[in-house]
Amino acid sequence: MKQFTGFPAKMEFVPLPAVFFSTLLPQISDIAELKVTLYIFMALYRKKGYPRYIGRRELEGKQTLLRGLGGSNPPNEALRQALDMAVKRGSILHLAMDRDGIIEDIYFLNTYSDREAIARIKSGDISLTGLEVGIRDEVPSAERPDIFSLYEDNIGMLTPLIAEELMEAEKLYPDGWINEAIREAVALNKRNWRYISRILERWRQEGKGDGTYKRDSEKKDADRYTNQKYGHMFRR
Repeated sequence: MKQFTGFPAKMEFVPLPAVFFSTLLPQISDIAELKVTLYIFMALYRKKGYPRYIGRRELEGKQTLLRGLGGSNPPNEALRQALDMAVKRGSILHLAMDRDGIIEDIYFLNTYSDREAIARIKSGDISLTGLEVGIRDEVPSAERPDIFSLYEDNIGMLTPLIAEELMEAEKLYPDGWINEAIREAVALNKRNWRYISRILERWRQEGKGDGTYKRDSEKKDADRYTNQKYGHMFRR
């Protein structure tokens, strides 16, 4: 075996949650499962869009990973066993999808955001390019809704927390508002979600040119007084 020569001066870092070291790592005894789990963390961190997932076929094409699995089993079989152990342990989630009649396995991290994404894929709220829900088990990579693509292309990396806030904003605000708020933030060089959410909240309270939401908020403000004990004093 060639000896490792050390880390370079400049290198990329991959974040791992503290709970990985405190809770998950002590449970993993199989070296292949550990290697595959760590590789999935790295691969998903580098991906863009929402939700982030990786397919078994993609993993089977990673020769560096397969060479490192070793053992007496063929590399693809060692990979399958390692994935099955990680899914059983609960560190990653699996979804079986259908691509032109062929089942394709995809994998997610077991995070709140990804559990919600899987539920939305199964319900049809999120669709994945070329893939349909096959075996109702766990699911693959998806065609990202336009707001996620727009955010990542113009603002920055899409974290699970921001993805959740985008989904909530999508339910709360009219169609097109998030897209326009992102464009306004970019034009003002304010590339962060906090600024974008302030734009949306201002439009909700003050109206957005077309009066959307403004009339509703004005009515609510009036009701706040007229529905009180002495409300008749405010009515005309």
